[in-house]
Order: sequence, then C-alpha cells, then structure tokens
Amino acid sequence: MTQVQQTNPIEQILREYPVMILDGALATELEQHGCDLDDPLWSARVLLENPDVIVQVHADYFRAGADCAITSSYQATVEGFGKRGIGEQAALDLIRKTVELAAQARDDVWAEVQDGAAEHVTGNESNGKKQTAVTMGKRATARPRPIVAASVGPYGAYLADGSEYVGHYGVSDETLSAFHRPRITALLEAGADVLAFETIPSLQEAQVLIALLKEFPNAYAWLSFSLKDGTAISEGTPLEECAQLLGAEPQIAAIGLNCAPIELVTEAVGILSRASDKPIIVYPNSGELYNPVTKTWSGHGTCGSMSDASEQWVAAGAKIIGGCCRTTPRQIDELAKKWRSQR
Repeated sequence: MTQVQQTNPIEQILREYPVMILDGALATELEQHGCDLDDPLWSARVLLENPDVIVQVHADYFRAGADCAITSSYQATVEGFGKRGIGEQAALDLIRKTVELAAQARDDVWAEVQDGAAEHVTGNESNGKKQTAVTMGKRATARPRPIVAASVGPYGAYLADGSEYVGHYGVSDETLSAFHRPRITALLEAGADVLAFETIPSLQEAQVLIALLKEFPNAYAWLSFSLKDGTAISEGTPLEECAQLLGAEPQIAAIGLNCAPIELVTEAVGILSRASDKPIIVYPNSGELYNPVTKTWSGHGTCGSMSDASEQWVAAGAKIIGGCCRTTPRQIDELAKKWRSQR
C-alpha cells in the first residue's frame, strides 16, 4: 500500500518558524567528493556506484542547519535506468532508495543534535566539550526536525539535453503522465514527507503534475519553476498566471522557483506573493551560467551573497529558502544562522 503524508509538513514548520531552510546543490557537491556525473543519469549515477556519498552530502547539509533534504531522484526515472539495462522493478527500487538515503542522513544527524541538546541540559565539566554542547543545544532548540522532499525533476531532465530550461517538449499530457506516475508512486511508497516538483519549465507539465498529485489525496508537493526572466517561466508563461493556477490547489504546499540566477529572485518572489497566498519557495543557483550541450558551468558565482540577498527575498514574501546548482553547505549554514534565531 502506498504510504503518504497526511499532514502538510511545510505548513507545520512555518507555523513556528518564519523561514524554512532548504539544502543546497546535491550534484555539484557529489562532484566535489570525486563523483563523475558526466552521464545521462547525472546524480542518479551515484545511486548505482556510491550511494554512501549521497548520505554524506545530505548529512553535511543537515549539519549546516537545513530543515529539508531534496533527494537524489531528480534524474532517476524508469526510462533512464532502462537505457542502462535496468529493469522496471529494479529501477523503482533505486528510486525508493533515494528517500531512504536522505532519511538515513536526517535520522543520524538529528540523533547527534538531540544528544547535543541533552549534553547542554546536563552540562559537561570539560570546557571544550561544554562549548560544543551549548552550541548543539541552541541548534536543537532553534530548529524543527528536518523533513525529506522527494525530487521529481521535469521530463526534460530525462532527455538530458537542457530542455528543462526551455520546456517545449512537443509531447502529450498522456506521455508526461505515464512518465511521472511510476516515480511519484515509488517516492511516496518510500515515505517521502513531501514531493518536490522542481525546475518545471512549462505550464503544461505543471498541470500534469497537479493532476497526478490528486491520485494521492493525502500527499503534498511544492512546485518550483525554472525561469526565462524575473516575470515568466522558461517556456514563457507569466509567473502571475502560474501562481493564480496553483493557488487554488490544496495539495500544493508551496510555489516558487529554483535554479535561477540570484538577480531574478526578488522580482519573481514579489509577483508570486502578490498573486497567491501559498508559501513562496526559492532556491537559486550560484549565478554561474550552465551550458546544457557541454554540461559545464562558466562565469563568476555569486552564491556568497545569498545570505544578504535573502533579506530582500523574505521582505518580498519568500518563506522557504535554499540553494540549487553550485551552492554549498557553507551558504546553507549562513542562511540558517541568519534566520534560525528568529521565531
């Protein structure tokens, strides 16, 4: 039987905290750990070759203060694994594993945090250890128990041709439904707290995903778009129109954008917050430019300014903040330190 979330976990966190902190980039952090992602499967390749590194990266973000890990399932699909000769059942098992790896990291780090809080309460005679206990105690009392968001990347990610940043697939709603349904089912069966419909480039695909979500009436999802500019999603639909559509959907827990340059965020957040009462989620990239043909990044990253920029995003209406490609645990730590002290 499908296991689904019966309460809105994002709403629960935002009741007590003004800002929910997401993690940062997974794939580019895996590369920093020596993983080769020059592959149509991208980060999903690591599921096959070295899943322990995925746990390590998730744990790094949780230790940095993230309230949510986004799983390594962005490019993990039955069709993609099938091209590697992996059968449907084995592919679905791998997709479920992405949730299990993130949950393992969350549970391990949360146990550390709780142990730190206990030390803080009981005290410790060693000055060095006492300082550590105080720090962990403060962090334990100033953050919620983190959740796991199961990544559902766009159809274009499977194509591995950069079309998740364009969105004009030229396929039917039925094709998109058939593509997304097995992965969504597997991720919910694995116990994901919420689904992350992310880097969605087109209104068509957003509508298909919303329709699929209704097949799982107790599940929740956020939906974040890739952007053409500060006013429109990648395929050109105005953000205002997208926000008005999503605002009427009770299972959509948040709306927003991801993998967009930092300089587009404030304008986009303002449009979304004026058009919808949904919590606004933003997790931009580092500001560098991605070439989908060569699969390389160029230009100067601006992710170091994310903490400062987040003040404008929150003022414009953002409630959920993290990082996408080329961001690191350091940026998430800075965000957590800025916003976690506020209740």
